[in-house]
Amino acid sequence: MRRLACVAALALALPAGVLAENGAMDHAHAHHGMAAQAQDAAHYPEPFQRFIREMDRDMLKMMDDMHGPGYTGNADVDFLAMMIPHHQGAVDMARLVLVHGQDPLTRRLAEEIIAGQQAEIMAMKARLKILRQGADPDPGGYPALGGVRGQ
Repeated sequence: MRRLACVAALALALPAGVLAENGAMDHAHAHHGMAAQAQDAAHYPEPFQRFIREMDRDMLKMMDDMHGPGYTGNADVDFLAMMIPHHQGAVDMARLVLVHGQDPLTRRLAEEIIAGQQAEIMAMKARLKILRQGADPDPGGYPALGGVRGQ
């Protein structure tokens, strides 16, 4: 998990061109990293190995779904199209901790993640539909950020 946080921090800190040039976010690299982690996981008991397999499966699906549509030339549309599967990945991973996790506070956090991310997914899908139709007739309209973030 610490490695994932470092990659996320790097992605936010560096310009996209640097990341692409250095391959830091290369999809094949992500697959290789997960394969290496799966080999390291062999010494864990089987129930935890199942968690690892399911977590890796969900993260790979998220990455595939994020990159699947490709770019349209519209940053707003592309952002939303990629963030929807990203948020769905968070929902899927939170569900796994509800199945495999034991800590009551972590489980409660997972439940909150599921509820929050699902609300944001609905808002992003609605906004994406509007943006894909062309010019927004009500740029101050739905979804209001406060409506999905509880502000």
